[in-house]
Amino acid sequence: MNYVTEPSRQIPVVAETDVLVVGGGPAGFGAALYAARTGSKVMLIEQYGAIGGVATSGIMSHWTGRQEGGCFAELREKARDCESEQVINPEKLRILMLDMLYKAGVDVQLYTAFSDVIMDGNRVAGVITESKSGREAITCKMLIDSTGDGDVAARAGAPFEKGRDDGGMQPMTIMFKVAGVDMDRAMFFWGMEDTVQLPEGDLQTLGREKLPKPAGHILLYPSSIPGVVTINMTNAIDMDGTNVRDLNHAEYICRNQIPEIIEFLQRNVPGYEGCYLIDSADVIGVRETRRFEAQYQLNEDDISQARVFDDWVVTKSNFFFDLHNVEGAGLDAIAEYKTFKQPEPYTIPLRCFIPRKIEGLLLNGRNISGTHKAHSSYRVMPIVMNMGHAMGIVASMCVAQNKKPLELDIDEIHEQLRRTNVTL
Repeated sequence: MNYVTEPSRQIPVVAETDVLVVGGGPAGFGAALYAARTGSKVMLIEQYGAIGGVATSGIMSHWTGRQEGGCFAELREKARDCESEQVINPEKLRILMLDMLYKAGVDVQLYTAFSDVIMDGNRVAGVITESKSGREAITCKMLIDSTGDGDVAARAGAPFEKGRDDGGMQPMTIMFKVAGVDMDRAMFFWGMEDTVQLPEGDLQTLGREKLPKPAGHILLYPSSIPGVVTINMTNAIDMDGTNVRDLNHAEYICRNQIPEIIEFLQRNVPGYEGCYLIDSADVIGVRETRRFEAQYQLNEDDISQARVFDDWVVTKSNFFFDLHNVEGAGLDAIAEYKTFKQPEPYTIPLRCFIPRKIEGLLLNGRNISGTHKAHSSYRVMPIVMNMGHAMGIVASMCVAQNKKPLELDIDEIHEQLRRTNVTL
């Protein structure tokens, strides 16, 4: 490989803040909102032009899983748009989430990409960004990595793993919407094992046979707009979301599948005979990349047994093990859908958010420490939003008390969480 040498230059420090949140998806939104509400000076940077991540730019259909209390409960109540609490209206959500951050006093900077990390020994002291304004620096006292992929933590040198033992990661997807659906006759399929018998055969089996591989499952969700259905059926496997060339290839694969998927629906699914494409996600949905080593690794037994940790910071989380097939359509062999029986909602401890070897940094979202299978449950948007809620409070307390996260009084953290509707 050939190299070029980048000349040394001075980079202007354009902002100094208490808490810096990198990434404005659901996890970053919760973190910035509650760090500001807890009294810190907060800045959030986001590479795209919207807050909300997959929920908005990714036009996600609905809130997956169950999460009670905290930031998610507040947002869901304010965003209530139709009869179902689960359905998302991405355009209204874009407006609402940005407005909530501004009203909380968060300094939001969109169209700003994270480029590099500023280190003071083993402590994160800020970041270098790239934008239309050029290469700039932002310094902070605490940083919350809400990038999903853990880009900041990786640049800082925090150890991580990807996917299952052989490195295989869950497929990527581009969500899209069709209009012209006869809603009186339309069928909806919320899970990959949900199906119906048609004259031509079982619908999910028909999908495996006729859809362009590695697509092959049918997932159709009602939207908040009459006659419009959100579709989660594109599929790209053997891709790494931390590799830009894989991201580009996955984008091509998924977009090329959309016309054939629509044709399949028109021919095979009642109510969809006249459907047509009206929208698709601005960003590809990446389910799984880096999971970092931390003070504790959440595992599948913690989830299935609903373990209550002494240092809980996220509570009342409930979702099955939603492992999409690494090798093609449908669910992975070790996924649990209709067979999953969880006695109580689970908790997530503070230790999962504190990376090894690096200080001044909190993990947040699907990049926290967990096993491949556990990750498939906690990675969903409602749960990661409440992760952000907790990390915003923890980061703000670290700044106010000039302490590291594990030096904080866990009872005081719990009291702050209870005051903001996070309870056991």
